[in-house]
Amino acid sequence: MKRVAAFGLALTAISRMALANVLIVADEFPAMEVVAAGLRSHEHVNSTLVSQKELPASLSSFETVVVYVHGGLAEKAEDAFIDYAKDGGKLVLLHHSISSGKRKNARWFSFLGVSLPEAELSQGGYKWIEGIKFDLVNLNPNHFIMTNRVAYPAKIPYTTTNAPPREGLPGFRLEHSEVYLNHVHTVARTLLMGLRYADEKTGATYMQDSAGWIKRAGKGWVIYLMPGHTKNDFENPTYGRIVLNAVIYKP
Repeated sequence: MKRVAAFGLALTAISRMALANVLIVADEFPAMEVVAAGLRSHEHVNSTLVSQKELPASLSSFETVVVYVHGGLAEKAEDAFIDYAKDGGKLVLLHHSISSGKRKNARWFSFLGVSLPEAELSQGGYKWIEGIKFDLVNLNPNHFIMTNRVAYPAKIPYTTTNAPPREGLPGFRLEHSEVYLNHVHTVARTLLMGLRYADEKTGATYMQDSAGWIKRAGKGWVIYLMPGHTKNDFENPTYGRIVLNAVIYKP
């Protein structure tokens, strides 16, 4: 009877996964439960939330795969995500999907066209800073991800190196969050979102066009959104809507 019950549960899980439009792969689940609930209530989209160890043999049946992995990215999962995108899938990467812990992955950063320089912050090196507040700005006012049902509560002064000042860009603030500085793009992509972070300890202000982007990957697409330190980021109405837009976006 135990074997029959276990087999029945396995069939149920497979059935749920086959019917889901979206697969969410995570190792910290409360934040992704917020995303899954938003998809269900606002978009009537089903999703299945799994760990890396629970990846199905093929990802091809999913319209979108969302990745929210804080710890190490297993080689098997790395290969599955890369192959999925290159074969025509849409891969949505959140927050620590691009962080120092992924440096040891052989293919990941080259696939994404990103590097995290190992140097002091003042010399352009990558650094993460948590427990802070920072602003996000809309760099692409004509893109679905940044505009569909998105309400921006603030106008934020913003400029970056070698670019003319852009005063009062639509944006929003995240509190008690985490910022990643000096993500370097090594290949072209379409920019979506920039970050503005004022370091209260040093007085330095960083404005970087690296908080959100979309790029082709073989036959498919990769979308990256930097915020997402805790579930509080995803409960922010502006950012929460942007995340939902990334998931439902049809390139």
